[in-house]
Amino acid sequence: MGNGSEKWRVFIAIDIPKGIRERIAQHIASLRGEAPDIRASWNREENVHLTLKFLGDVPINRLEVLSQAAEQSAQQLSSFPISIEGCSAFPDRGSPRVLWIGIEDPAGALNRLHDSLEENSARAGFAREKRRFNPHLTIARLRQPQGARHLADLHQQRGFEKAVFLAHDLSLIRSDLSSNGSRYTTLARHGFVAG
Repeated sequence: MGNGSEKWRVFIAIDIPKGIRERIAQHIASLRGEAPDIRASWNREENVHLTLKFLGDVPINRLEVLSQAAEQSAQQLSSFPISIEGCSAFPDRGSPRVLWIGIEDPAGALNRLHDSLEENSARAGFAREKRRFNPHLTIARLRQPQGARHLADLHQQRGFEKAVFLAHDLSLIRSDLSSNGSRYTTLARHGFVAG
């Protein structure tokens, strides 16, 4: 059977600056304080990031090729602004399962980066994402329908005051699932160098 370490669960993401992550943590804390009985898995502050492509389990010997594909995409862009604002939930109708904070892409660069990443990853032999790219920051996964709509309404009413930052790089990140939630390890970081 081997030692079970032949594949790692990985994704490609943009890191969120610490100051904005701290504000998101405050938003989460106030929601938890108002709805303590609602069962949800809340994202830890250090785990908040903007996922560009989730790849799932990837053989370790394929990670270098994947990292090169990410680097090719990063080299086509220079740093660009990302705006974080607005609060919503998935799905729109019925019982919400995910609470998220919105991402605005004023320069359109995030979409270009995502398209390039899909193209370069596909060329390297990785499957394309079937769903449309919908950038967001997940803050909670709701475990049961009771109270979920109430919590989603609180989240949306509270809102999130706009925060803008410059994205300088993207990261290839390993995710280890444990009973304490996910633990993330950055495997590679690729700076935007165009321009």
